[in-house]
Amino acid sequence: MSKSTAAYRVPNHTVSEPCTFEEMIKGSRFITRLIYSPTVEDAKSYIKLLNTQEPDATHHCWAYIVGNPDSTTLIACSDDGEPSGTAGMPMLNVLQHSGLGDVTVVVTRYYGGTKLGTGGLARAYSAGVKGAIENVSTHSKIYTTAVEITTSYELQNQVRYLLDEHQALNITEDFSDKVVIMADIPDGKLDSLLTSIEAYRNKQQLTIKVDHASA
Repeated sequence: MSKSTAAYRVPNHTVSEPCTFEEMIKGSRFITRLIYSPTVEDAKSYIKLLNTQEPDATHHCWAYIVGNPDSTTLIACSDDGEPSGTAGMPMLNVLQHSGLGDVTVVVTRYYGGTKLGTGGLARAYSAGVKGAIENVSTHSKIYTTAVEITTSYELQNQVRYLLDEHQALNITEDFSDKVVIMADIPDGKLDSLLTSIEAYRNKQQLTIKVDHASA
């Protein structure tokens, strides 16, 4: 899937307000927390935060997917001391089937004295992630390209109308002898916008810079 057409669901939940799911299994307390993490650094920072905030927990097992879940290679997981393959991979497997991207999930376990066995652990950790996903709030993440349009005051309203028509985001304006309008254009709308303003460009009534590095 090319970036120009890619859109995927991401969590609305922040570090301060994670999507949380909790259950007790044979005396062990499992707390699942799921957040939006658009970079690997964000994911690692959250994992570190929980380890710092809850040092008495027996395990902080985790998994993350950064980027489009259909194409990303930025995935990782950890058993954090549980038997190999009983926590991180089951958690990651659930994430990969959820359709979510830019997501980090941590399952914190407080051991209750009864061993669950490898199969029981895998079921417990995957169930925690499934429980959080059932309650998750999401929105669609759309790729955009930054543009900068310099125009006269007379054309300001026309340009703003075209930007609104093409669902531009994060519009800002600077005023001097001319108006400089900056915005993020959904990639699926960029070609149409450029076509719409071509007449103004031909008449040298405005200039536009397209930041292809942001695309």
